[in-house]
Order: sequence, then C-alpha cells, then structure tokens
Amino acid sequence: MVNSNNAQFTYQATRITTATKEQLLLITYDIGIKACHAAENAMLGKNGGAPDYDLANRETIRAQEVIRELMVTLNKDKGGEMADKLMQLYEYMYQLLVDANMKKEPDNIRTVRGMLEELKATWEGALVQLLQEYQAAHPEDKDLQNAILELEGKKPEPAKPAAPTQTAYKTAAPAQKTAKAGGFTLAG
Repeated sequence: MVNSNNAQFTYQATRITTATKEQLLLITYDIGIKACHAAENAMLGKNGGAPDYDLANRETIRAQEVIRELMVTLNKDKGGEMADKLMQLYEYMYQLLVDANMKKEPDNIRTVRGMLEELKATWEGALVQLLQEYQAAHPEDKDLQNAILELEGKKPEPAKPAAPTQTAYKTAAPAQKTAKAGGFTLAG
C-alpha cells in the first residue's frame, strides 16, 4: 500500500508541476469538488454511520482554501467584468462553506460542489473548443491533438520518435500557443 501511495503522490506531483495554467485551474476545481464531496459525506455519516464533524471540518476548510486560491488567481485587469462576476460568485461560495461548517449544513456544501462542477465543465468546454480551433489551423501539431484527446477523456497517441536531423540538435524556444476567451488570454 505504501508503494501505491508513493506512486500516486509522484504521479500527482508530476501532473501539477508539468501542467499549464489552464490545466492547473481544472485541477484546482477537482480538488474543491472532492473536498466538498468528502465534507458532505462526513456530515451525513456516509463514511461509517455517524457524522464525522472533524473530517467534515477539515474538508470544508480545504474547499474554502480552494475557493480562496481561485479568488487570488483571478486577473481583474485582464478579466474585466467576467472576473468581477467570478469574484462575486467565489465570495458567495466561500460564505456558503463558512455557514455550512458552522451550522453543519450539508446542503450548502452540495450547492458549492454543484457550482464548482458547473464552472469546471464550462472551462473544460471552452478549452476544448479553443484547442480544436487551433488544431484546425495547425493539423501537424501532435502535442495539441494529444492534449485535446486527454481533455475529452480519450487516450493520447504514443509519441513517435523523430528521425535525427542536423536541425534536431539546435536548441529552439518552444512556440507559445495563445487563444482568447472573453477577456482572458489562454496560453500553453
């Protein structure tokens, strides 16, 4: 079991350290969703019969930390009105979690979880659409094809080693892929 936990930790650490900003946003939403789910189950006693308010408290605080992180990473200068609306939504979600923790109210946690799931799905859809539009303009980009497959929950194609050429030994800066969504710039 220890080896399994170490492997999972290593996988998660690698996933986070190699993620784009957009992937980190989706990972953050996932963490919040899981924390809400665990807190709700603990309050309802679904983990073993009786409510576990200590676990519910820890997981609710974890979900609050996720919401705070989402608030801190909002770029109001670039995001404009959309960022302001998201901030208001995050503030509302944060307050729901505070109230849920104080009053032991699983319905508030369920509401926040649903909002996080909806936001994550919206961002995933926007990212897939932007990536597909870029892919249509750059069909030779296999890395991008694999990124789209991964976002769609499909298995990426294995990388094929390129034949060495004289130019393969030169160091080149990777091209940055950029797309605009509303007031946000998505770069990878």
